[in-house]
Amino acid sequence: MATKLYIDGDWIDGDSEPFDSYDPAEGRVFEQVSQASSQQVDEAVAAARAAFGSSAWRDLLPVQRAALLFRLADLIDQHAEELAALETRDQGQPLEISRTVSVRGAAEHFRYYAGWVTKIEGSTSPVSFPDTLHYTRKEPIGVNALITPWNFPLMILAWKLAPALATGNTVVIKPSEVTSLSSVRLVELAAQAGFPAGVVNLVTGGGETGALLSAHRDVDHLSYTGSTAVGKLITKASAESNLKRLTLELGGKAPSIIAADADIDAAVAGNLAGGLLNSGQVCAAYTRFYVDKRREQEFVEKLARGVSTMVLGAGLDPSSQLGPLVSEKHLNHVQRLVEVGRAEGAELVTGGRVADREGYFFQPTVFAGVQDSMTVVHEEIFGPVLSVLSYDGPDELESLIARANDTEYGLAATVWTKDIATAQRLANGIRAGAVFVNMPPIPDMAAPWGGYKASGWGREMGPQAIDAYTETKAVWLNYGY
Repeated sequence: MATKLYIDGDWIDGDSEPFDSYDPAEGRVFEQVSQASSQQVDEAVAAARAAFGSSAWRDLLPVQRAALLFRLADLIDQHAEELAALETRDQGQPLEISRTVSVRGAAEHFRYYAGWVTKIEGSTSPVSFPDTLHYTRKEPIGVNALITPWNFPLMILAWKLAPALATGNTVVIKPSEVTSLSSVRLVELAAQAGFPAGVVNLVTGGGETGALLSAHRDVDHLSYTGSTAVGKLITKASAESNLKRLTLELGGKAPSIIAADADIDAAVAGNLAGGLLNSGQVCAAYTRFYVDKRREQEFVEKLARGVSTMVLGAGLDPSSQLGPLVSEKHLNHVQRLVEVGRAEGAELVTGGRVADREGYFFQPTVFAGVQDSMTVVHEEIFGPVLSVLSYDGPDELESLIARANDTEYGLAATVWTKDIATAQRLANGIRAGAVFVNMPPIPDMAAPWGGYKASGWGREMGPQAIDAYTETKAVWLNYGY
């Protein structure tokens, strides 16, 4: 039996043909997911609109709204092992990643934004009018569509849903058709927590379901995480419908710069963590490594040695360090780009092949001798593929910054050095939404997240997410009338 949609407080079957959800470690179907019809998408949006104006939601005191978010966080903790196993089975990530990054991260997001509910404030302004008080109010935007990706479906839904609810909005959730199951379970827990009917709605389906939400005239704000190509389609649909507000977290091609003075062992360990987390299926994954020529050979040798010892396996196997890619389609995409890299002259140091086992596994891959013009440097691979380039030393700092910035993306970057001046100059010069120094690219709910250029619009997480889900209203009160 397929999963159900959740609309206006009721669990219902999708009107369209259900679709299959695969276990990527086995390459087999293990669940069916309902597919919403266009009419059901309309019904979900209408339910969210009605709930937004209802006293059951609108008139909740801030402490009452915060209590609902705290309750949902507690329910996530209570069902942590179930959620982690479901995330691993559906997405493929190792179980320890599901536990610590996905499930624990989701609960922490709800607690963080529950704390914000009672602290959303306006301000007064010293306007130059006599006998006039000017102040601002932060008000919820209205109906929000939340479209989430397949790489961290539970955590990324949490980092959208938590601030949306904290600020008094209502939502329609559309998870990736590749990994819908943990989102369905989270919505079940939200219903159990006691959110009023219509506040949280869920429509599962493919790209056409997302397109309906993107073009919907009664959606006030859409938050999307996924590919830049789809982000452009969403932008066009919004412009042609109602100019809904957009928050877009899109692709990435993060550079990692390794200075001559870097602790190479620490840099290798950190870059393996930052480049191969979730088998490289991370928008901020470190993918192109610019290494000082004096340390290049040592770095390549140690990086390849580290990669070759990593254990591929099903995410539910506790010995696994790298799980499968999410689908056969994505496996073919990664394989094609690795073949392009070899054809363009990159030196394959290790890996480079589909693993000889069931499921969608690809060997972690290291390329050396990579040139800036190569496809593997510019195109987002979203897999376990690490490309090493070199530079001539500190005298090349300005040109190195230019090389790091020579991409359409600007989501994340990293610098590995013991010199604070080098770190600061590179961090200032790199055009990316987040620059990490001597650490992997793990976001935190208290810090803003988003990108420059084709990596997206706006910021999620941190106090900035409160702004993303609110409108600022100015009130002018003339008391001398």
